[in-house]
Amino acid sequence: MAENTEGDLNSNLLHAPYHTGDPQLDTAIGQWLRWDKNPKTKEQIENLLRNGMNKELRDRLCCRMTFGTAGLRSAMGAGFCYINDLTVIQSTQGMYKYLERCFSDFKQRGFVVGYDTRGQVTSSCSSQRLAKLTAAVLLAKDVPVYLFSRYVPTPFVPYAVQKLKAVAGVMITASHNRKEDNGYKVYWETGAQITSPHDKEILKCIEECVEPWNGSWNDNLVDTSPLKRDPLQDICRRYMEDLKKICFYRELNSKTTLKFVHTSFHGVGHDYVQLAFKVFGFKPPIPVPEQKDPDPDFSTVKCPNPEEGESVLELSLRLAEKENARIVLATDPDADRLAAAELQENGSWKVFTGNELAALFGWWMFDCWKKNKSRNADVKNVYMLATTVSSKILKAIALKEGFHFEETLPGFKWIGSRIIDLLENGKEVLFAFEESIGFLCGTSVLDKDGVSAAVVVAEMASYLETMNITLKQQLVKVYEKYGYHISKTSYFLCYEPSTIKSIFERLRNFDSPKEYPKFCGTFAILHVRDITTGYDSSQPNKKSVLPVSKNSQMITFTFQNGCVATLRTSGTEPKIKYYAEMCASPDQSDTALLEEELKKLIDALIENFLQPSFLVLREPKHKI
Repeated sequence: MAENTEGDLNSNLLHAPYHTGDPQLDTAIGQWLRWDKNPKTKEQIENLLRNGMNKELRDRLCCRMTFGTAGLRSAMGAGFCYINDLTVIQSTQGMYKYLERCFSDFKQRGFVVGYDTRGQVTSSCSSQRLAKLTAAVLLAKDVPVYLFSRYVPTPFVPYAVQKLKAVAGVMITASHNRKEDNGYKVYWETGAQITSPHDKEILKCIEECVEPWNGSWNDNLVDTSPLKRDPLQDICRRYMEDLKKICFYRELNSKTTLKFVHTSFHGVGHDYVQLAFKVFGFKPPIPVPEQKDPDPDFSTVKCPNPEEGESVLELSLRLAEKENARIVLATDPDADRLAAAELQENGSWKVFTGNELAALFGWWMFDCWKKNKSRNADVKNVYMLATTVSSKILKAIALKEGFHFEETLPGFKWIGSRIIDLLENGKEVLFAFEESIGFLCGTSVLDKDGVSAAVVVAEMASYLETMNITLKQQLVKVYEKYGYHISKTSYFLCYEPSTIKSIFERLRNFDSPKEYPKFCGTFAILHVRDITTGYDSSQPNKKSVLPVSKNSQMITFTFQNGCVATLRTSGTEPKIKYYAEMCASPDQSDTALLEEELKKLIDALIENFLQPSFLVLREPKHKI
């Protein structure tokens, strides 16, 4: 009897008006408990309410997610600022409203939905379920939906949007983030990620459509609606066919003695990389058995990001040694990024940075273009692109070889958007990259693609093997010809937005108000570019050529010694990142001297500009 009474009391508490002393919170609690039909996330909010945890309720319910460099991304769990069933339904309702306004033929052309293999038992939340709910919202509004019947690499969604002439698409993924996270990545009809003003307009529409519509929770529609189509076989076949455009030595590949190990980091990549190798004529790469199949807990790695280097590649490297394989290829969990390592003669492993791999890709793609170009092809029509925080090595190659190089803001959405402009003007884009191991060879996809990058590295290595040259040796040849570009990228963790803001505001008012620093320690600064404010001291009008990005912090310093350093905030994680590169001319070949100079400058940058000894910053153990 006592138990029933307590249950009645709890029930009354949860269905009565809420009096936390905060009207905004009271309203948000009421909305959540009325709208959320997922028992587990609803229970999370009920428990917080029952226990009077108003601060956590406020944190979860009184703010919303915003679009960062990779769409919406957050932890899975209950609350309007988390990824869960309800916030994905709300986001898709906002998408529907915006797309209906933009496209009169929305209900003829349809929408693409893909997903990775993430999941969280405590929230009954998985990428597959979120994808089904995304599809259900649209199917309930009579929109044709191309919903992949199984997990796919992220690049398959933008590829499908283009090929199927859909108005847009969504990939449910948090890429290489920690296992607790998930995300909602939006692609426009062009096949590129959305940029402004679409992101802001979609957010406005989401805010106007927060209450679930009739039918939005009906995920049975994905099994019963005649408007649901499965594009998997068609898109996979067409993608693999298009891969042939960047395959130049298929016969040589089929005869190579090189062996490759591939790890998919417990994600989606295994089957698709195997198929890509077959298309290029290779024998299948050797998979890492413990990491071959999807596992949302990423149980064999401390973090599912292959960019972290040897510490997370341990199983791959040991298997490669056992199998006598010289090259290790690692795709991240959603297979849009690639890490690569090569066994050296002394038995150690060389794990290439994103910038080093880009130097190799840049050389390779241009070399293949030269050897295969048509008679009337003009080098001045050729382009390569990189984000502004990435290595300037492509710029050096372009200057020497006569093609064009362009920079974009950080994030592949800016690269994709610029590629569209170039293609529409009859230009040819061979390669684009961002330093965080994101690569795009060719333009069949307009986003970074780890599957195609993996097989291109394999072909490059096989070709070089016929001349008894390793990838590392070829990298040295590239640097000797075009100039050494020695870079270092790292980050500090910072969980306080006010601390981050104070760091950047101090740099904008360094020696006096509205004055940027002229020195960093003993290093003289030549130019300053502030993307947040639109200032660039190198331009005659002092205005940045790159678009202003007021919602993120980013300042670049060009030093008199040839070094370029950028400080910026991450679009997806609580990090202050720094990027520093020594750009030497071909006649400066003393790498030890260049590395020492770069190290001293980075030390000065951290000490004078970030001041970690004074601020509450946490640095990652393996960095700096």
